[in-house]
Parts: sequence; C-alpha cells; structure tokens
Amino acid sequence: METLSCFKAYDIRGKLGDELNEAIAYRIGRAYGEIIRPRRVVVGGDVRLSSEALKAALAEGLMDAGADVLDLGMSGTEEVYFGTVHLDADGGIEVTASHNPIDYNGMKLVRERSRPISGDSGLRDIQRLAETQAWTDSGKRGVIRAVDIKDAYADHMLSYIDVKKLKPLKLVVNSGNGAAGPALDAIEKALKRCGAPVELIKIHHEPDGNFPNGIPNPLLVENRSATADAVKKHIADMGVAWDGDFDRCFFFDEHGRFIEGYYIVGLLAEAFLKKEPDGKIIHDPRLTWNTVDIVNSRGGKAIQSKTGHAFIKERMRQEDAIYGGEMSAHHYFRDFSYCDSGMIPWLLVAELISESGKKMGALVNERVSLYPSSGEINRELHNPEKVIGAVRKIYANHCQNFEEVDGISVDMGEWRFNLRLSNTEPLIRLNVESKGNAALMKDKTDELLRIIDES
Repeated sequence: METLSCFKAYDIRGKLGDELNEAIAYRIGRAYGEIIRPRRVVVGGDVRLSSEALKAALAEGLMDAGADVLDLGMSGTEEVYFGTVHLDADGGIEVTASHNPIDYNGMKLVRERSRPISGDSGLRDIQRLAETQAWTDSGKRGVIRAVDIKDAYADHMLSYIDVKKLKPLKLVVNSGNGAAGPALDAIEKALKRCGAPVELIKIHHEPDGNFPNGIPNPLLVENRSATADAVKKHIADMGVAWDGDFDRCFFFDEHGRFIEGYYIVGLLAEAFLKKEPDGKIIHDPRLTWNTVDIVNSRGGKAIQSKTGHAFIKERMRQEDAIYGGEMSAHHYFRDFSYCDSGMIPWLLVAELISESGKKMGALVNERVSLYPSSGEINRELHNPEKVIGAVRKIYANHCQNFEEVDGISVDMGEWRFNLRLSNTEPLIRLNVESKGNAALMKDKTDELLRIIDES
C-alpha cells in the first residue's frame, strides 16, 4: 500500500510532484467526503500557481463522494474558517502551503463549526482511506458553485472593535503578494463605509503566485526590511505584514522596529480583558511571564496550553476562553469559532492605540523592559533528544519550577527558559526571558546555547 507522506501531524503539506499532486488531491477530497460525510464543504486556495488545479481536483473527489462544494476562489485560511460557519457547511478545506518554499503546497482541514481535523481527530482516518482507495459508491454526485463571502467576512472582522473609537491612523500593510490583499481591500471598504479615519498604505499588495518579493514569511529577518522601510518613509503609526495564507500577522512599531509575537499576545490579552474583565486567556509555555502578569493584573485568568493550533483550540473550547495567543503570531478568538485569524489582531491593536493615546512603541517598550526575552532561537541538530536530556540534567535539580508540558520549561527565579523540539521541522527551539534584567537574559541565553552546541 502506498504511503502518502504529505499527511503531517496537524495538516497536509508536501513537495509538488511525488508528495502532492492533482491525483493525490482527488484522493484526499474523496477520502474526506467518505470519512466526514459532509453535505456541503467550503473550499478555498491561496495564490500559489499550483493551488487552483489542486483545489479543482480536491473538489472532484469531494463531489464523487457525494458532497456539494462551495468554492470561495482565491482566499486565505481564515476565510475558509469563516465561510464554513457563515454558510452552515459541514466542513472546509484550504489549499495552502502558507510560508513553505515555492515548490510546496498543502491543505488545512476542518469539520462543521470549523473544528480542526488533525492527527487524533480524523486526519489519520482520511489518510488511510486516501492510501487504500477503498472507495464506496456515494449513490449521487455533488455539485459545485462559486460563493463570494468577502463583504460578510469584512463586516465580521469589524465586529471585534468599536469602529467609532478609531482615531486617525496611518498603517503600512504588506500582503507579501499573498492572499491577504483582497481581504484587506474588503476590510478597507468596510472601514470607509463606517467613516473610520484609517489610511492603509499597501505594499507588495497584488496577489502573485510567483512571489516576486520572496515567499511571504515575516519571521525571516531578511523579509522585514520592506515593511520597516515603508513605515519610516510614510511616517506611519505601525506596520503589519502577513504570511501567504494570512493566518499569522506580524507587527512593526512607528519606528519600523519588528515586535516579537510574545508582546503582541500581551497586548491582545489586555484588549480583550478591557471588554470582558474576568475572561480566560490561553497561552503557550514558551514565553509566559509577560502574558500572565498582564492577565492577572487585569482580573483575568491565564491558562497554559501545549503549543500547536489543535491543542490551543481544544483548550479554548474546554475553558470557554475569549482569546488564545502563541508567540509564533497565531492568535485565536472565541467569537471566530476558536480559530486563528491574521486580520482581527491588527484591528484590535489599532483600537488599543486609539484608546490609549500611546504610540505602538510606547505600548510595547514598557513590557519589553519588564520581561526582556530572547525571541525564538532555532538550532538544527542530529540528536535533539540527547541535547534536551543534557540541559535537563544541568538545571532540573536546582530550579524553582520544572515542567514538561511542551519540551522542558525551567523557572530559575529571576529568569526562565523553554526548550522544545519542533513539531514540523528537525529543529530544537529555545526561548529565554527574565524579570527586568536584559543583561541576565542575554547571559543565560548564551550559556544555554553553549551547552546546546557542545552536547
């Protein structure tokens, strides 16, 4: 039996050709249709040159399994999440490789109400059937129709803020030639309709699957200068950049300085706790002190979850949490079916800047000085488990608190760190923070990196 290597822990991702092609996309659609048994499925695709053909083959498989297909056309992942709920569909599939190299593509799958489908919630069953191709006769073939939800989606985005509170703002927005451009246009139109004094300065705005300005991944330092330079050139209040399917967004302050996602989690937690003072906030274990401090000081409840969208979403549903944030720039919202969105965060931050009267830099600087952090440092290693074992041996017996929620988290009193394996790549990931002591944080980061490199 053929093994389909494109099935990963949380989604489908593979190199075009042997790992993922139109024949495999058909089998995925057919298997999804037979395992989930949906009446209607929302499908969308990002701007990659291969996405439209893969989406068409996926739709053929779904229809052969008896499902009707609602095609959103070129769209971001969160538009599929929104469309699945808005159109009362039984599931949704986005064809996207997000920030992966240009010769890759993939899919993100959800059930009704945009509940995630991952390894332990149906993805392995879909994989097995796609591999065996032991199809059953559906008795009928589904139909496909195009659906435009852009205006409804944009109106929903604005429901997270009080548009009347927005002060005059100039924002640089960088879509990275990905799927974010048309969604931004729809949101801009909705803002103008409401009379909001927000000016969007658009760069790399037109969707282009050739990615003339590089794969949109603002986590890479070399991809940040275009946004930073535009913020400075236009004397903007802040900059925002997205990855290819815009489920993650990245912020720059009024000086063009890139803001680590950790501090954005704190800002968004604060924004939600102003609206719901006793709300629950979910966070990951990599960097925690700033988030916990903000949540506790504003009467909320901070709850730690294992890293990864499936774990965060599940915990949010269990706790009825209003917001969940990961330092990797994934932000999850209860009123968005507990899904992640790359558009809601910048609207909330714009509202927060307007209400506070402070610049983006001032909002962040205070938190950075209270809890300086290293940001995530990655190392590609042949023996990551051995390295984690060596670090555990050195620190575990004389720390104030030791956890193994996600890798190892070690609290040394005035500083702490998390060291974990990547879920998707052969990497070890390190994050270090301290209480108000940037020199200590840097010293301990260097100390840990020496241990890692020598182990």
